[in-house]
Amino acid sequence: MMLTACERIEPPETEGKLVVAIRETPAFFEENGSATASGFEHDLVTAFADSLGLKLQFIKATDPYELNDLALSGRAHLAASMPLGNAALQYSTPIRSVTQWIVGHDDALGPEQLSDLAGLTVEVVAGSALADTLRGLDEKSRPQVVEVPGVTEMELLARVAERRTELVAVHDIHLDLGVNFHPELSPRVQLSGKLEFGWAFGGKDAVALRDKADAFIAGVRADGTLARIHDRYFGHIKRINAAGISRFLDDARTRLPAWRQHFQSAQDLTGIDWRLLAALAYQESKWDPLATSPTNVRGMMMLTEDTADYLRVKNRLDAQESIRAGARYLAELAEQIPGAQHPDRLWLALSAYNLGMGHFRGARAIAQKMKRDPDVWYDMKQVLPQLARPEIYARLKSGAARGGEAVIMVENIRNYYGILSRFEPAHASPYATRPALRLPELSPSQPSMAAAPSGP
Repeated sequence: MMLTACERIEPPETEGKLVVAIRETPAFFEENGSATASGFEHDLVTAFADSLGLKLQFIKATDPYELNDLALSGRAHLAASMPLGNAALQYSTPIRSVTQWIVGHDDALGPEQLSDLAGLTVEVVAGSALADTLRGLDEKSRPQVVEVPGVTEMELLARVAERRTELVAVHDIHLDLGVNFHPELSPRVQLSGKLEFGWAFGGKDAVALRDKADAFIAGVRADGTLARIHDRYFGHIKRINAAGISRFLDDARTRLPAWRQHFQSAQDLTGIDWRLLAALAYQESKWDPLATSPTNVRGMMMLTEDTADYLRVKNRLDAQESIRAGARYLAELAEQIPGAQHPDRLWLALSAYNLGMGHFRGARAIAQKMKRDPDVWYDMKQVLPQLARPEIYARLKSGAARGGEAVIMVENIRNYYGILSRFEPAHASPYATRPALRLPELSPSQPSMAAAPSGP
């Protein structure tokens, strides 16, 4: 729930809630069309509020300047994703550190080292700590810094991709995300040193709340929660190179329109976002309805003959039949992982789609023996490659499996899905809130989807 910034507030226990100032920036905090939010900082702050037994409310800052002011004035209990360094504020232990980059267009001649920056113009988000970094460079390397108000880091990178500006400065995480949407971006110069980010506290009870935050951060770092949240938003973003992203974007413009309606119809049938189904199909067949592998896996969703028979598919090369069958199969697999939460449940189901439920159940058993959580994708992607080790698969009824390929497949699909989610609108399915369509229960020996090539 969002608040309007107005006046100094009482400590969280008195207010009965934790008030958090935050910037809307990709992957750290974003609101979708239904006014719900997600992102690394959103999830972490939500877990902190839960640990305190408090409700959570957000004040959305327009830029880093306002974020800093909200913390200093005591109008928020904490400001999330703040660079450490303001002596007037209390800071948590660092949550993440970032490198800093000058970014240009790959078709343009650009700076190759710090000394080349002298006399050039570099744009940054207004109020960003990057502005201080650049202005602190030696005079022989210092560029002209332009602080651009009212933009996010992704919008700043889009300015370079669209040739509306030549150079910008961003952190590495935003650069990695940006290349997924604009493969023409090129990192030019890495600035020295790293910036550390944490939570900032001002106003009443700042020290006490900071101490609670430090204890919480230490706890989630120790139990793996912090790593899992980081993986949810950033673990997959560097899996596909710029050439692969460029090819995908071209195919999304030229090939996807012919099949969009079929993917949306499959969403109506199963409740699974059509863009995820399209991402799966791209990983499997590059949206080629006639695709055929050497092992006779065929069609848009690359169905084996046995799986197609099970799903009552008459013609694997019929795109509509293939898409609907693949979507139904994925929905059934997701239903067989009842303990997992969204979106881990989908990522796990996708790995089962690749491996088959028999191998997937074997991997879950191995995960439990390794004291990994079989309902969390971050844990399972550490386990799945173990299925190729003789000392592991010898103990499994299902035998050996290329679990590492399943991990690559899922991470590629996560990338494709993220890209489509930014460029393609959601489909308002009349069945969007229904559970996935049920099929007859699958046994461990039920035929699986064959693995597609690993992708670019």
